[in-house]
Amino acid sequence: MSETSEGALRGAELDHVHVFVPERDRAAAWYRDVLGLAVVLEHAHWAADGGPLTVSGDGGTSGVALFEGEAPSGGERRRVVALRVAGEDLLDFLAGLERHGLVDRHGAAVRASDVVDHGESFSIYFVDPWGNPFEVTSYDAELVRSRLGAR
Repeated sequence: MSETSEGALRGAELDHVHVFVPERDRAAAWYRDVLGLAVVLEHAHWAADGGPLTVSGDGGTSGVALFEGEAPSGGERRRVVALRVAGEDLLDFLAGLERHGLVDRHGAAVRASDVVDHGESFSIYFVDPWGNPFEVTSYDAELVRSRLGAR
């Protein structure tokens, strides 16, 4: 962990990321089926008046807030939602990639061989069905490297 300067925000953790989709319920099902994120029931009432439908993989400590509407264009689309997982979970996700039909930002199919070795982490990149970019990453680099090397 690095030091922060005086007056800087300290102890911050990811709360949520805004993602725009044309249909929140359809998107929530995709996020559940592909990424294992469930609707945070205690916040589901926010969606009633045009607010977000929040999905999370950790019970709501952090999440993705699904807003209905068009995804921002231009530089806004370069923001990536990065999800951290354990090494075993990344390997399981890579093993099941083809059944989800994931594509990259150019529309090309994403395959397990597309995983990127960053040295101290491994990541796979793709977009959701609405063009929002995602990264699934694991810092269990030695485990992932040893298992991928065995293939």
